[in-house]
Amino acid sequence: MNKSELCAAIAENSNLTKADSGRALEAILSAIENALKAGDAVTLVGFGTFAVKDRAERLGRNPQTGAEITIAAAKIASFKAGKGLKEAVDG
Repeated sequence: MNKSELCAAIAENSNLTKADSGRALEAILSAIENALKAGDAVTLVGFGTFAVKDRAERLGRNPQTGAEITIAAAKIASFKAGKGLKEAVDG
C-alpha cells in the first residue's frame, strides 16, 4: 500500500474526502517527524512506538575492493510494533 492508497482507505473508513484524509495523514506524519527530531518517542497504544536510536560507529567493508571502512555513528528512526499490531498481523 502506498501513500495515495492509504489516503483513499482513510477516506473510505471515515467521513473525510480524499483531500482531507491526505491533509490529515500529512499532519500525522509531520507531527511524528517533529517529535523524533526533538528526541521524543511517539507511542500509539496498541499500535507501536516510534523512537530515535543511536547507532554506534562500526567497521564495514567496501564490497568492490574489500577494504575496511569506518561507518560513522548515526541517529536512526526505529519502530517497535505494539501488542495489538503484533496480534493482528499474526492472526
